[in-house]
Amino acid sequence: LVANAVYWCEEFHIDGLRVDAVASMLYLDYSRDSGQWTPNVFGGREDLDAKAFLQEMNATVYRRNPGVVTIAEESTAWEGVTRPTESGGLGFGLKWNMGWMHDSLEYIAKEPVHRKYHHHEMTFSMVYAYSENYVLPISHDEVVHGKQALVSKMPGDWWQRRANHRAYLAFMWAHPGKQLLFMGQEFAQGGEWSEEHGPEWWLLDEGYGPEADHRGVRDLVRDLNTRYRATPALWQRDTDPGGFRWVLCDAAEDNVFAFLRYDAEGVPLLAVSNFSPVVRHDYRMAVPDEVPVWYETLNTDDMRYGGSDVRLLDGIKPENGEITLTLPPLATVWLTPTSV
Repeated sequence: LVANAVYWCEEFHIDGLRVDAVASMLYLDYSRDSGQWTPNVFGGREDLDAKAFLQEMNATVYRRNPGVVTIAEESTAWEGVTRPTESGGLGFGLKWNMGWMHDSLEYIAKEPVHRKYHHHEMTFSMVYAYSENYVLPISHDEVVHGKQALVSKMPGDWWQRRANHRAYLAFMWAHPGKQLLFMGQEFAQGGEWSEEHGPEWWLLDEGYGPEADHRGVRDLVRDLNTRYRATPALWQRDTDPGGFRWVLCDAAEDNVFAFLRYDAEGVPLLAVSNFSPVVRHDYRMAVPDEVPVWYETLNTDDMRYGGSDVRLLDGIKPENGEITLTLPPLATVWLTPTSV
């Protein structure tokens, strides 16, 4: 099995390996009743052979193929999934953040009027965000087999579903962790992905109406990636608690979230999400004193993406440690100290 992992990396030059159902390997009693399993030599339920195998696999793959990534789909609180093997960890590069995925999808699928009762589902991930090196996945398990494509999970009419989709993606890109979409989500395909037909690329054909919405989501994902690469605050301190700070985590009645990300030099990015279908005027929030002016660098409500074009076109100067914003409906806005 170790040789097989190396084979895929060295002969086919794949970017990495995602190992499914790691929990079922790590626990001797996984899906077994009492009497159906034998404890290890220490009397515990951990499968020591499975642990040793995963450590050998990861260490060998990373040693022979620098630059690849291994990802564990591990659903328990096993300690050290992404810790280096020399420190006793399993040695994976990233861990599938199933908690964030389930909680955020549960929230975003609710009608906005009900979201205030589920506000904590979007903030709880920061309680454990630094326990492992996480990838934020919209997993294949959640968007096939009758569970609906991501955009089709969203509430509201056609426009609101696309707006929810765009706001959610920008929230995800700003959240600590790496981002992973499933096929078709990068242009808001409404039908479930089919292995027989592949993504519905025809939705991007030139034209007006619904097609433009799909192209708008595609353009947003392109711009999210471009901004991400150009903004160290979004990735440089991904595993450092000092690189994140809540600005608004308790605005449940408004369905608003706001947080800061910091790069190694302390330069911030402010991400603000309004998951309500209304424009919020004169919305105040506290910001760092050292930033003289904030500029909008990304807005999912931009007309280019299919939004209603409620923009923050001018620089916003703080007063008494606060800024006043006009929040677009069902949208995420990124602000930085310099304009792009």
